[in-house]
Parts: sequence; C-alpha cells; structure tokens
Amino acid sequence: MDVVELLVALPVILAGAAFFTNGVEWVGEGFGLSEGAVGSVLAAIGTALPETILPIVAIIVGHHQVGDQVGIGAILGSPLMLSTLVMCILGVTVLVSRKRSTELRVTASVIRRDLGTFLVLFSLAVIAGAVHVRPFHWVLAGALLVAYALYVVKHFRTPGGERLEQEAAAVVKSLYLRRLAGGVLRREFQPPPPRWASIVQTVLGIAVIVWGARLFVTGVTQLSTALHVSPLAFALLIAPVATELPEAFNSSVIWARRGNRDTLAIGNITGAMVFGTAAPVSVGLLMTPWRLSGDSLAAALVALLAAAVLYVSLRVRGSFSGSLLVFQGVLYAGYVAYVLTRL
Repeated sequence: MDVVELLVALPVILAGAAFFTNGVEWVGEGFGLSEGAVGSVLAAIGTALPETILPIVAIIVGHHQVGDQVGIGAILGSPLMLSTLVMCILGVTVLVSRKRSTELRVTASVIRRDLGTFLVLFSLAVIAGAVHVRPFHWVLAGALLVAYALYVVKHFRTPGGERLEQEAAAVVKSLYLRRLAGGVLRREFQPPPPRWASIVQTVLGIAVIVWGARLFVTGVTQLSTALHVSPLAFALLIAPVATELPEAFNSSVIWARRGNRDTLAIGNITGAMVFGTAAPVSVGLLMTPWRLSGDSLAAALVALLAAAVLYVSLRVRGSFSGSLLVFQGVLYAGYVAYVLTRL
C-alpha cells in the first residue's frame, strides 16, 4: 500500500500542477497581463508550485521530526537534481541529436546571472544550516524572497531577457475544464474562458497538488520506515521526480533538440534553481530547525559544486558542451552512491 500511495502521488501532483498552470495563465490573460508575463512568469510559478507546497504539507501533516526531514529532503532535492541529473539528461539529448551541434550556445549574461544568483543565495542557505541561529534564519528567509523578486525584475531588464521571455511565451492552451466540458457536452468552446472558470480551475489545481502531496508524505514516511531508510534521503531522491524531472523533459529537452533555443533549454533549469533558493528554502528556514548534516549537507554541497562547474565553464568558454552536462550526472551518481553506503 505504501508503494501504491507513492506511485499514485507523483502523477496526482503533476496533474495538479498542469491544472494550476493552465488556469493561472488564463487568469493572467483575463486581467490583461503581457504575453511574456503570462507565458513565462506565471507558467514558472505553476511548475514551481509543487516544490513549495510539498515541503509545507510534509511539515504540517507529518510527524514532527519525520515531517521536518521529508520537508528538508524535498527542498534540497530540487536543486540537487536540477544541477546534476537534469543537466545530464540535457547533455545526452544534445550528444545524440544529429540535427544540432554538441555545443550549447547560450546568452551568457542571462545564464551567468542565474547561476551566480543561485550560488550566492544557496550558499547563504547552507551557512544558515550550519550556524543554527534562529534570528538569522528568519532574516535570511525574508531576504531570499526579496532577492528573488529583484531577480525577476532584473531578468526582464537584462539585455536579451525580455526577448527570451517572448520566445518562451507560447499560445496558451485552452482551459482544461472547458475542454473536459466540451468533451462531455460534445461542443467546442471558443476562447477566452470566463474569469470565474479560470479561477475555479486554478483553485482546483492547488487542491489536487495538496492532496497529492499528502499521499506522497504518507507513502515516503511509511516506505522509508519499512525499508529502514532515512525519510530525508528518500525524499531527497524521490520528490524531484514529481517536481522537477517532468518539466525537464517537457521543455528543456524539446528546446535543446531544436538547436536554436539553447538559452531557453538551460535557462528553464537555472531559473528553477534560483526559485528553489527562494520560496522552498524560506519555508525550510521558517518552519523547520534547518539543521544540515550528513545526507542533507552532502546534497547541498554537491548542488553547489555542480552549479560552480557550470558557472566556471560559462566564464571561461562562454558556452556549454554536451560532454560537460553529461559529467554533471556523475556528480549525481556519486551522491546516490554516498547515500547507499550509509544505509
């Protein structure tokens, strides 16, 4: 039953995120937001929502210490997987694709800003995990959120940033609820949908994510106990499968295969890394003891090392090679091996 709950939780979380993203995009359209804001900022919020809600649910509904461990694991698992395994998948895609170069040509200023911001903010989060001074945790949580807001503003003002958002902004798919209703009633609804329908679907998406997160927390807690595995390590490796991996396949891999959207392919990942240092880490700083050691500290350090490798490569070469991105997977494999040796 534990495995069933875990297997059910992952697609439920994904479905909720899809419903929320689609709904909030139409809410933005209904209130007249720009194409870039609708296609990138609101979509990014939708795809990042599970990695924020999951630790909150884990901390609230889980048993005190176990809930904290699952929450911290879910928070740290995202930057770990994004900077290593997801980059590796992107690298493999580039190397096996015959229609493009093995070099990823990116807008250096955009990606360098992402990686630099992540390295600074996530380093502060790691320091906070070692210092254990609660007032510092509280101040840092607020500072991370402010820093992310400034990052978003600067992103649109950076040369190439606004153009990048326009490229990312695609035609918003028709509202899922209307498509379902159209299938039942056998009629086709023309966009735009009424605002109330968009808002209802957005709220429904959040409810589905919360339900999936509850299933995930229960499954991880019970399964980790049955297998005698740390809930923190289990959440570190499993949670990003639902919160990060699908987005990598849906967006970054597709853009990388085209060969002319390398900045979008990489920026989709590095942007998510920056978000992971804002809302999710702030949740950890405010709602858990945020003590990093053993598996959690190792995961954070590997994520920092992986990001530093990418940053240095961009500084030195101005681009990324497919081989370098594949190497990031070695760092992930090394962390998994480290966890297995501690079982």
